[in-house]
Amino acid sequence: MGLLTNHRILVTGVLTDDSLAFGIAKRALEEGATVALSGAGRGSSLTRRTSRKLGNVGEIIELDVTDPAQIASAVIEVEERFGRLDGLVHAIGYAPESCLGSGMFAAPFADVAMAMQISTYSLAALVGAFRPLLQKSEAHGGASVIALDFDGTRAFPMYDWMGVMKAGLESLGRYLSREVGPDKIRVNMLAAGPIRTMAAKSIPGFSLFEDTWAERAPLGWDVHDSSAVADTAVALLSPLLRGTTASVIHVDGGAHAMG
Repeated sequence: MGLLTNHRILVTGVLTDDSLAFGIAKRALEEGATVALSGAGRGSSLTRRTSRKLGNVGEIIELDVTDPAQIASAVIEVEERFGRLDGLVHAIGYAPESCLGSGMFAAPFADVAMAMQISTYSLAALVGAFRPLLQKSEAHGGASVIALDFDGTRAFPMYDWMGVMKAGLESLGRYLSREVGPDKIRVNMLAAGPIRTMAAKSIPGFSLFEDTWAERAPLGWDVHDSSAVADTAVALLSPLLRGTTASVIHVDGGAHAMG
């Protein structure tokens, strides 16, 4: 038996097979989980194409986190498929171009608000909507929600408003943990080091992270290897970490703790 045998898990944010969400979905399947994927808008075609590399994950669930009606529809579809939800992986983030690489004074509030809704508020929107299904979890220790993070305690070059969104995400995770903990739902942030994904390529100056991260990390760091991130996600989704919530789990070679 795998660590996630009999677990029903929804993974958002799978676009290409180099994404962190893809690696998590793949490892969850290997550990015995039943997995559903969601996609949004034009990205759904990419999700659908990439899902074929994972095998049996069913039809892609349309889930635009800016559309309350679509969120409600996704809940109904997941309930029809699974009846309950034991795990939810939030791997959703987006910021308009003005929010990245131009400093903190270039982006108009409308762009910042869009980044906030998609990258941060969406976690609350999904946990709130899927709460009734998460409450039905049959997993030992209850349901697990993971949100993919990027150390919100530091100001990184070029990351600008997305760094603010990640800081907000970490705070939101703590508040959600407080609210849904009595329902045996835990919420944790998984702060990965930089991985060369399609999303990373949209960040101006991403090479700055590549050039310095491995030097700062005591364990070293390979921007082309996300396997440690996926393995940690499996542990968080499993009963092994059933006593852990409201936490930021760093998978970055230890770089976050170095001066």
